[in-house]
Amino acid sequence: MKNNLSVFFDVSEYKAWLFIFLTAFLLFVLSTQVLQASDQTGAPKVVPHMTVEQAKHLIEEGRDLETIPKTVWKKILTPKQFNILWEKGTERAFTGSLLKNKQKGTYVTAGCRLPVFHSSQKYKSGTGWPSFWEMHQADNIKLEDDWSWMGRRTEVLSACGEHLGHVFPDGPKPTGLRYCINSEALLFIPDEKQ
Repeated sequence: MKNNLSVFFDVSEYKAWLFIFLTAFLLFVLSTQVLQASDQTGAPKVVPHMTVEQAKHLIEEGRDLETIPKTVWKKILTPKQFNILWEKGTERAFTGSLLKNKQKGTYVTAGCRLPVFHSSQKYKSGTGWPSFWEMHQADNIKLEDDWSWMGRRTEVLSACGEHLGHVFPDGPKPTGLRYCINSEALLFIPDEKQ
């Protein structure tokens, strides 16, 4: 009787492990199917063989910017711009060309050319990067959690996915926010040229 019980226990344990394995496998297959289905929702896909001219045309028209492949961005942007915008780099503090800019105008993203900040929202934060207390066109900016460096920060991205910098809750009134943005992530368009 003791022997039969141990055989029953071993078979039950084997069945339990088989059940766990099959359940995990089934969950993996189902999640893969769900991801594939959600990927076919009509969202634009990167066009692998796009030319620089085609990409510049899309940028000029302000459409399908997320279809431009990184290889083409690398040809369009300077090495510093590419590193910051698409590899989430950061320029050294106090080295950015737009840090001390006091002209009136709009700041657009260096790649996709989306208007994101205005000079009327810029202030001297003393941190070494251009700082803004408010977004100029909020629909051109996305905020995402960033856990890449010593805890949680809030990353500032353009609507087409370019990394611009981070936002911190230590800015001036009325928002109390400091959008700390890399100069290389932006281009400046003076008001008289708009």
